[in-house]
Amino acid sequence: MSVGFLTACSGGDYCNELNSYATAAKGLDVKDPKAVEKMRDEAKKVSKSAPDDLKDDWKILLDYADKAIDAKGDTAKLTELSKAEGAKVKPASDAIAKHAKDTCKLDLNG
Repeated sequence: MSVGFLTACSGGDYCNELNSYATAAKGLDVKDPKAVEKMRDEAKKVSKSAPDDLKDDWKILLDYADKAIDAKGDTAKLTELSKAEGAKVKPASDAIAKHAKDTCKLDLNG
């Protein structure tokens, strides 16, 4: 069990990459496509080293980020996106945040 834990946490340096993602995502203004692009780029890096049980959650967040970038800051489009995708994004985000706190000792919600 400890070997799996070490692989999950250190594979691709997931915890350090997650910290970089957290910095890019902190105070993110989804109406700013450049800021969303920066966050998405960090999320892509993290998703590659994420534990297998979080890969689908990262894909959901990346898909959402791509759609937010496509909205080009349009508030109406972003509101629709939130309504359409929120039911998938929230659980994915919660799963990533829980793992970050439990494994990497990183509070993504704080």
